[in-house]
Amino acid sequence: MKQNAYIGNELKIFARAVNWKNYYGRAIKGWFGQRVLEVGAGLGETTRQLCTGQHREWLCLEPDPEFCDTIRAKAASGELPGCCSICNGTTEALQGKHRYFDTILYVDVLEHIQDDCAELQRAAHLLTDQGRIIILAPAHSFLFSPFDHQIGHYRRYDREALRAACPAELAIERMMYLDSVGMLASLANRLLLSQATPTIGQILFWDRVLVRISMVVDHLVFHSIGKSILAVMRKKTSR
Repeated sequence: MKQNAYIGNELKIFARAVNWKNYYGRAIKGWFGQRVLEVGAGLGETTRQLCTGQHREWLCLEPDPEFCDTIRAKAASGELPGCCSICNGTTEALQGKHRYFDTILYVDVLEHIQDDCAELQRAAHLLTDQGRIIILAPAHSFLFSPFDHQIGHYRRYDREALRAACPAELAIERMMYLDSVGMLASLANRLLLSQATPTIGQILFWDRVLVRISMVVDHLVFHSIGKSILAVMRKKTSR
């Protein structure tokens, strides 16, 4: 598997998007099982947001060794719950280890992986029966911008693309878009600004203003449009 290195500055900037993390967190927490694998844990900010400490196991899988050190430091300082552990590597490293998870998370990660179909196939092999893969990813190819290219995105997704990447042993249980108002900001950047990197001010305006409006508008439009797409894939029972 080829996986681009994350851009550390990007992760630090988006760590300040508190409202956005709370929003998507509420949308996905109800799908979690007791054993969780977080693929591409980055700096551990998503872990800190989503892991309640009530899980039996939460494995942070991260290919960048420096980021793993950052997560370990957060765990040692008590910023992460005691159920969290860290593994430096990718899903390839877990194959054949007889480790299985109820939930596998890809939060803004799958778009960084060149062969996403192979990646999801490996993940499916790590799931328990009825286990779930939860994907949050940037939506819509027409929004692909210099910023996407700069931070190592291979693609943005729509419903059809995620259906095509879904392994045969998984069934799509839920799919919806989030952040309808933020989508307009992304479209403006794509057509007018073409910025490679957003400023802190832009991120804070999006998080403090646009995301809050999206929380209302998304419901009104039945999650039919948005800057991000959320998918839940469930493993079928083995026979």
